[in-house]
Amino acid sequence: MQFNYQYLNSSLINIGVQKEFTFLPVYPNRTHAFLQTTKHSLKHDTKSIFHQITLRLQSASMAVPFKKTCHKLYGEAHVQSTTLSPISHALVSAGRASLVTLVLVTVSASLQAQDNDHDRDEHFRPGLLVVSRSVYDNLSSNVQTGTVLPPNCASTQGGCNTDTGAIADGTYPFVWNNDAYDGSFGITSRIFLDQITPGGAYVSTLEVPNSLQKGFAHDQLVTSFSSKSELALHLSTDGKYLTFMGYVAPINTIDVSNSNTPGVVDPTNPVGQNFYRAVARVDRNGHFRFTETNAYSGNNGRSAILNSSNGNDFFYTAGNAGNGGSTQPNGVVLGAGAQFIDASKQHEARQTPSMPTPLASFSVTELGAKADKIGKDDNFRGMTVYNNVLYFTKGSGGNGVNTVYFVDTTGTACPNGVGVPSSKATLPTAPLTYNAATLQTNGLPSNMCILAGFPSVPNKTASTLSYPFGLWFADANTLYVADEGDGYTGGTDLYTHAAAQPTAGLQKWVYNSATKSWSLAYTLQNGLDLGTQYAVTGYPMGSNAVTKLPWAPAADGLRNLTGRVDDDGTATIWAITSTVSGNGDVGADPNKLVAIRDVVKNTKASGAALEKFVTLRSAGFAEVLRGVSFTPGTHFNHQF
Repeated sequence: MQFNYQYLNSSLINIGVQKEFTFLPVYPNRTHAFLQTTKHSLKHDTKSIFHQITLRLQSASMAVPFKKTCHKLYGEAHVQSTTLSPISHALVSAGRASLVTLVLVTVSASLQAQDNDHDRDEHFRPGLLVVSRSVYDNLSSNVQTGTVLPPNCASTQGGCNTDTGAIADGTYPFVWNNDAYDGSFGITSRIFLDQITPGGAYVSTLEVPNSLQKGFAHDQLVTSFSSKSELALHLSTDGKYLTFMGYVAPINTIDVSNSNTPGVVDPTNPVGQNFYRAVARVDRNGHFRFTETNAYSGNNGRSAILNSSNGNDFFYTAGNAGNGGSTQPNGVVLGAGAQFIDASKQHEARQTPSMPTPLASFSVTELGAKADKIGKDDNFRGMTVYNNVLYFTKGSGGNGVNTVYFVDTTGTACPNGVGVPSSKATLPTAPLTYNAATLQTNGLPSNMCILAGFPSVPNKTASTLSYPFGLWFADANTLYVADEGDGYTGGTDLYTHAAAQPTAGLQKWVYNSATKSWSLAYTLQNGLDLGTQYAVTGYPMGSNAVTKLPWAPAADGLRNLTGRVDDDGTATIWAITSTVSGNGDVGADPNKLVAIRDVVKNTKASGAALEKFVTLRSAGFAEVLRGVSFTPGTHFNHQF
């Protein structure tokens, strides 16, 4: 049977759908081949979506030929009128005819994932999404009430808090009340990479190697469950690998996120144990490799991007360092912020990481301000690569500037600390050169710039602050920035405070080539329900006896994100929510994956008034969601 897919394609374009089976690079513009290939693996729920597409194509006189084709391929009895899931319905309703595209790509991605006869060795399928998730091993024995913490604190100059000992055992979520006693409190947990369709449908899960697995090998990686800034996901520069950061430690280990690294020991850090941080890379077949590092001693690595283009094999990473006294050892200063890490091909047990190798640094002295604590201006959270430029965000801490930065490899982009990248910029290929003799007095040399138009007033003197996290370029003139909100939990007004934040959510910034500066066009919040409490099955009711605030979480903003631009000029952005609650550590709150569609060329808030976030997935009891990315092997021309 010959199917006139050109007729369908042209008719879809006529009603405003510029992109068809976007997430199927194996079958570009081959609708018939796609349908034939997947006919035997098509499930009932996805067949119903074909019917819904038919209904939405009626105005274009396409319903009959499209429906007949489905009947011939799958049998009329299997293409019935059923109700769309709330997710699919909300996505279709959010943006008129152009959102038929998202339904189509959701169907195609789902079907592709179910096609067991194609590429059996592949775990990740191009065009799908990956969400990093962590699950707490909910055992009361993880913490013994009354235990003096942090572990081995008596052996450090930082000492112990002996007032009460741990105030809660390891039972979730009460265990996080121990943060009130031990400011370094955290427990390591497993990492899962959930593969889903763009519409949020589950496809598969890959567990990152860890000490709880049967047949456990020595190569492993974990996260700190309540550390909200961890587990960002990024594709490598060639799109072949997915990368993220964690710790080389057993599951259920206490206070790893504030531990020293073995090669950079700060004696004033009260956490008396040492663990390497590590970067993970995973290919489309689900094969892992880990690279250990001494960077981020006393704190956490948050994000990593592998430069694997043109024969390169090294990581750019973002994070923070230090958990000790006012004067930090050289290794802590060197191991903060932006790092350059050569990839290792050895098993973890054979690796011998050297001292940290910083990639870039920024100081508020570039803005004419008084110097902050050495190293703390480089407390970075998010990062991305676009057009051969490496960008970072800083959104927490009392030092530095909460804003968007870029690495200036030309040395000419920002003589006064603020500017835009040079058209001649290239990605860094070596660590930053520094003078060890002046590290404690002057810190690292500055080779970063604040992106012009973004906040440039130091946090210590700014009247208002932003909290940027993840960032994604739709094109050279459009930048979406996730703002996680200020995390306020200082009183019973925490929910109304969250709801009133004007810049929390998804910020859209546009570039003016005449002024060579960026400006905030609008902030998307509709559907995030900032400050609105939501229920979690199994969660405690009422208020936490320790914090005196309600247990129920509410969205406070967004953290990590990714996106894609369709040929019709509409961007779809997927993002992970941040939260506030009365939990002892809000980083342990079950949060959500959300999505929204936005017209890239629109620069007016009024033009986005009807756009609305849709919840695609929600973390369950003892779960958190952290990062989101497309799968390894997914390529978009605009991405790098």
